Amino acid sequence: MAPQTDNSMGPQMERNISKLTANTVALVLAGGRGSRLKDLTNWRAKPAVPFGGKFRIIDFPMSNCINSGIRRISVLTQYKSHSLQRHLQRGWSFMSGQFGEFVEVLPAQQRKGEGWYAGTADAVYQNLDIIRHYNPEYVVILAGDHIYKMDYGKMIAAHVAKGADITVGCIPVPLEEAKAFGVMGIDGDSRITEFAEKPSNPKPIPGDETQALASMGIYVFSKQYLRDQLVADAINKASTHDFGHDLIPHSIKHANAFAFPFMAGNTSASGYWRDVGTIDAYWEANINLCDIAPELNLYDKNWPIWTHQEQLPPAKFAFDDDERRGHAIDSLVSGGCLVTGSTIRHSLLFSSVRVHSHTLVEDSVILPDVEIRHNCRIKRCVIDKSTIIPEGTVIGEDPVEDAKRFHVSEGGIVLVTPEMFGQNMHEA
Repeated sequence: MAPQTDNSMGPQMERNISKLTANTVALVLAGGRGSRLKDLTNWRAKPAVPFGGKFRIIDFPMSNCINSGIRRISVLTQYKSHSLQRHLQRGWSFMSGQFGEFVEVLPAQQRKGEGWYAGTADAVYQNLDIIRHYNPEYVVILAGDHIYKMDYGKMIAAHVAKGADITVGCIPVPLEEAKAFGVMGIDGDSRITEFAEKPSNPKPIPGDETQALASMGIYVFSKQYLRDQLVADAINKASTHDFGHDLIPHSIKHANAFAFPFMAGNTSASGYWRDVGTIDAYWEANINLCDIAPELNLYDKNWPIWTHQEQLPPAKFAFDDDERRGHAIDSLVSGGCLVTGSTIRHSLLFSSVRVHSHTLVEDSVILPDVEIRHNCRIKRCVIDKSTIIPEGTVIGEDPVEDAKRFHVSEGGIVLVTPEMFGQNMHEA
């Protein structure tokens, strides 16, 4: 089917919204902890980590589904999923059930035997009866922890056009970073000829020794093929029950497995895609939003990012004296924030942050409900939700001293949580 031009949110926005997307179910894998984010995921799953001033990481793949015309979405959860489930209930309840649209949560519930989800493939296998009830023609399986914009409709159309059993979204990544991804080789028709999950020595792209072709954790399956492979994998005692380790390598040898380049479905001019799986990557992706022309455009009306909208007053900046002026420079400041007689420079403040007088915040990511009291200096920090920074605190100037109280990343970013100040937010 020819792509549909959608002019409702901007000029000449071409999308592949068709019967193909209407007959597709999306499964968002959101059960992982994300241990490389250290204390930031002690009490929440990685997809629930706040991002961009008002969003959660999971809002990006979820929004891609809605904007692509996929309106049947199941989110598979497991690790400390309460805040994630609450966010989905509050922010994603606008789907109309009477038209067959839904966003639903599928927690690990021992539907097949007594085990929890043992891997990404097992997570889907344990919900096969629910998927069968939806009776889709195609199933899109997505990682719930990446930041990007993509029209999945174009990928589904390519899957159908090639007669594929499985199609894998792919993107070039620097060779030194490829060890963290599934790395593939393809032929001239984009058929996948080899695949290695997190190889110690990634193979570069032919003709470019600096990059490797990596899986994005985005898969399109034909319904029956997915079911058959999951059933066979479930009884294979040698399997780790993981898409990257098991199903994709098997499909390369025994089925029609193709790669789909991210750029072909990309809705952002820069080809932006980030795995914000480390403190350094998380800080950098957020701070880059403060640039004059950031690679990730959150102001794009053609491809909006949907989320839960808190009912908050506007941000307020108070005092205009030479010794005490409330102002923000090259920064993003969310609703409900109070900046009183302090300076915010090249930083991102999430909702309801309070910064008191004579304080300087630079190059920092401040999560919701943080309070920074008088006479503080905060530089190159990520401060977790609800932390209270005591008066006169200095963070980010002395790595040795910081390391005694906080987590300091390889890149020198300081992660601060309430527990590091003895503020036990999660204890009775």
